[in-house]
Amino acid sequence: MILGPLAAGAAAAWAAYTWGAHLVAPGCVRRGPATGRRIALTFDDGPDPVWTSQILDVLAARSVRATFFLVGERAERALETVRRIAAASHEIASHGWSHRSLWVCGPRRTDAEIGRAHRLLSDAAGRPLRHFRPPWGMVNAAMFGALRRHGERCVLWSIQPEGLRATAATQQADDVLRRAHPGAIVDLHDAEGLDGAPERLLAALPPMIEGLHVAGYELVTISELLDES
Repeated sequence: MILGPLAAGAAAAWAAYTWGAHLVAPGCVRRGPATGRRIALTFDDGPDPVWTSQILDVLAARSVRATFFLVGERAERALETVRRIAAASHEIASHGWSHRSLWVCGPRRTDAEIGRAHRLLSDAAGRPLRHFRPPWGMVNAAMFGALRRHGERCVLWSIQPEGLRATAATQQADDVLRRAHPGAIVDLHDAEGLDGAPERLLAALPPMIEGLHVAGYELVTISELLDES
């Protein structure tokens, strides 16, 4: 199909707004410094009152602190879980208000997604949020200005053992241990995105943590990894 001039122009503008932003991506962090054997475990898509609580139990039993990138509207329905995350000295960060892809958000909606989540999660955490992860890692050109206005920084990842396809728990743990490196940011999911994702993670997390400890890695929050704490 051949696009007319108006459609072609609209397609080009959308590509510049979305894909073009990925090409420049100023300030998006994918890993921390490689100067020490430190790795950050991060959790997306929560909070889930059932699964996130079980993940917190696993982390507490192993004295591990992590960063939780929470969806604002889910946090609003599970504030007790958010407070439990904060009380356990984990770091709370933003995964947007509605988990809507920024590829389909104009500048106004982008600012609302970031700003509304920032306000609610900062209040729940008791401190201003520092970090934001766009759903599916999809950025747009308006995101960077919105993050500056709200005092946040874009954080992506360097290891993601389960993304758009379901991955068995043993494979997830093996993948993280095989790809582990100083400064790595590991992207995990403690709520339903893919069917069964949190259940698979709950099984993968203990051997993953134990293997990283055996390999000599210290597990830290994003702020600690980036020396911002």
